Amino acid sequence: MKEKSNPLDRRTFVKTSSALAGGLLLVPELLGAKVHSSVADVIKVGVIGCGGRGTGAAVQALSTSQNVKLVAMADAFADNVENSFTQITKEATAMGKADRVDVPKERRFVGFDAYQQVIALSDVVILATPPGFRPDHFTAAVNAGKHIFMEKPVATDGPGVRKVLAAAEIAKQKKLNVVVGLQRHYETKYQLWIEKLHSGVIGDIVTTHVYWNNEGVWVRPRKKGQTEMEYQMRNWYYFNWLCGDHICEQHIHNIDVSNWVKNAYPIKASGMGGRQVRNGKEHGEIFDHHFVEYDYADGSKMFSQCRHIEGTPSLVTESFQGTNGRAPSPGVIVDRSGKTIFRHSGKDDANPYQVEHDVLFEAIAKGEYKFADAENGAKATLTSIMGRMATYSGQVIEWDKALNSNVNLFPDKLDWKAMPKVLPNKEGLYPIAVPGKSVVV
Repeated sequence: MKEKSNPLDRRTFVKTSSALAGGLLLVPELLGAKVHSSVADVIKVGVIGCGGRGTGAAVQALSTSQNVKLVAMADAFADNVENSFTQITKEATAMGKADRVDVPKERRFVGFDAYQQVIALSDVVILATPPGFRPDHFTAAVNAGKHIFMEKPVATDGPGVRKVLAAAEIAKQKKLNVVVGLQRHYETKYQLWIEKLHSGVIGDIVTTHVYWNNEGVWVRPRKKGQTEMEYQMRNWYYFNWLCGDHICEQHIHNIDVSNWVKNAYPIKASGMGGRQVRNGKEHGEIFDHHFVEYDYADGSKMFSQCRHIEGTPSLVTESFQGTNGRAPSPGVIVDRSGKTIFRHSGKDDANPYQVEHDVLFEAIAKGEYKFADAENGAKATLTSIMGRMATYSGQVIEWDKALNSNVNLFPDKLDWKAMPKVLPNKEGLYPIAVPGKSVVV
């Protein structure tokens, strides 16, 4: 895409929102279509990004009922690859599927370009690196004609979102199945709940409230001898070029549910946030709390909260208010009088993390084209990024400006001695966004 001569406007961008916000491809002429595939008897899987999520996704792929074999692994760090290989082998053995792990030392790749070797050897690639790498890895996998499972978010800035959108169109043309790890789309409780809301049981949705409030995640202190590039990649959660801030990395799940219920994407966002508690050297550049008010085109609003502060209440959920009732929590709907008219606890539902792999590999084994999650994944990611832009700048951020932003967070060069764009001062503290001053688009 040419950023200047062919800018994307919101009207073009959300033209097919109603179909794509649900996460599954809903274009009738493509549903169930056969797709040419090089997959024969064994479906060869490669994992790119060997942290906890990549390891878990690989185990879930090996847990499917298809004839699946893990044949290649890659990560920037050798210890991540070896630790992941050990854990995957252990879990596959416990399942009685040790023969599904076939990754000798020569197919365990390390380095910034290791993903290319995994893609070349695989029928299906699992993309689970820190999100900043996702646009390049997704584009390479699509260009190579591979089916894909990729974790959310799918980018950390506007240029990255545009790259994913461009590759998503090519994936459609090639009829490549793509599943994004916004697993609520594969969870029965959410599917039934949102089906009811789409049927109009509480009337028009006028406000949505979404939350990801908890104590936060790990911190990895700087070690002696690390280059700046290695330190930031090891402690990736706290740097926006890698993570996008926790409003993108975690809160995207809840924001995505609001878009799904609304069958739309916000037109603008405003909000506030900052660093009140998690503000040490080890906390990089991200905020520890965000509050964002999103506006949809129909006049309804989404109120978004996310917080990473120890000692505060945990709340990770979504709720919706309509003209004729409420949906106060996932799986529950009440009418205007407060009477419960729908309840699904989900306690007997299948694990959605496993389901998303089960359905993906079933479609691939059958040579079917059923899943095109990448567009919605990109739009959900952009919604989260727009919220971060709003809290960092203190300005009202419009969808088109966020989408067409030329602020590129990614380093100019990937090398262990190269410098990322955000660097610490002499005291070891990183620059922090200042509302009213920081430029984000």
